[in-house]
Amino acid sequence: MTCDEVRVALSARLDNEPGEWSASQVDVHLVGCSECRSWLAQAEQITRAVRVPPADVPDLTERVMAALPAPAASKRQILRVAVAVAAAAQLALALPVLLSGLGVVGEPHASRELASFDVALAVGFALAAYRPDRARAYVPIALVLAVCLALTSAVDVVNSTTAIVHEIGHLAAVVQAGLLWALGRTSGAPPRAAALTR
Repeated sequence: MTCDEVRVALSARLDNEPGEWSASQVDVHLVGCSECRSWLAQAEQITRAVRVPPADVPDLTERVMAALPAPAASKRQILRVAVAVAAAAQLALALPVLLSGLGVVGEPHASRELASFDVALAVGFALAAYRPDRARAYVPIALVLAVCLALTSAVDVVNSTTAIVHEIGHLAAVVQAGLLWALGRTSGAPPRAAALTR
């Protein structure tokens, strides 16, 4: 028997078909031929794989997704609302001064200039709340403002040029900077970094 004849007989045996050679003749050849034994092992593996019916696996996607904790979107939404409220509050305080010129400075022109700055800042916060993916761009501006206001207020209070009660309002700038920073962190990578990773 040649190896080809044995393999045809083995293939017939695997398919439960009658073969040209008897089982004992084929088995005698297998004892002395490692190549045919290796071929038989591979053929048996393929036959098992083909004959095993596919398992009916249920789709568990919805149950798995429902079991996951709430996404960061809820935290992001809360931060967006907080930044929007901060923007609205700043705008509500700045617009009357901008229109009337009556502010804490005592001079209408200087009061309007400060109010213009506050309106611009409020618009920046409103844009960050509207487009939180851009919030990171506003963070440096808000941080510089918060640090400058905190340092100058501390110096003025120490030098007795202003009362601490008048400077407490500057804490709002620190809170706003913190809100922007937190919103920027929940909004994913900045656009440039996201483009570089593509």
